[in-house]
Amino acid sequence: MSRILGVIGGLGPMATAYFMELLVSKTDAGCDKDHIETIIHSCPQIPDRTSYILDNSNPDPYPDLLRIGKELKYLGASVIAIPCITARIFKERLTEELGIPVIYGVDETAKRLFSSGIKKAGIMATDGSLKAGILGGVLEDHNVTPVFPDPEYQKEVMALIYDEVKAGIVPDIDRFNRIREHLRSKGAEVFILGCTELSLVKRYHDLPADCFDILEVLAEESVRSCEGKIKG
Repeated sequence: MSRILGVIGGLGPMATAYFMELLVSKTDAGCDKDHIETIIHSCPQIPDRTSYILDNSNPDPYPDLLRIGKELKYLGASVIAIPCITARIFKERLTEELGIPVIYGVDETAKRLFSSGIKKAGIMATDGSLKAGILGGVLEDHNVTPVFPDPEYQKEVMALIYDEVKAGIVPDIDRFNRIREHLRSKGAEVFILGCTELSLVKRYHDLPADCFDILEVLAEESVRSCEGKIKG
């Protein structure tokens, strides 16, 4: 019997919906039963991860992540996927307390970049993710140098995430391209969509091949972890 995937979703809701779409589209399936069994708990009420990282006096998202993770495990999940990159700050703690693998796509992304010979990767991510060193630290562990936006461009990244995608507004491709060109000028060879909300830019605009989507990586990692087959 194949393993069951549990998904802690709602961080945000549209990113979770797109993740589920990717799970299906990435699976090499000839019929319904070839797809992996999945249990989703979408909880948009989980406190904002960036707000907590930037100021620990704000509500802590960890208790809700742990509660939902335990519920999913009780229902039969043997792997937990969390389509929220900023939430990776809780990876070790959550994995230890749940006793099953918890995946985010970040580590697998770093492995793929290193194996592809990438030396420098530009990062578009939340302030919380950058402050916690989530992507930067994992990339450096795999000998890939992270390239971060200057402060004025980081404000543009946050506007894309919070003022546009999370607000249900079509993301501004000109703003996205300004950030991308800025990172290129600093030596980036590829550009990591380091927030699951940024993956949704692809739903509205065609992005070049040098934009690396962690949500796609997470979907493939989830399918493999549950003994499914990856298309192509």
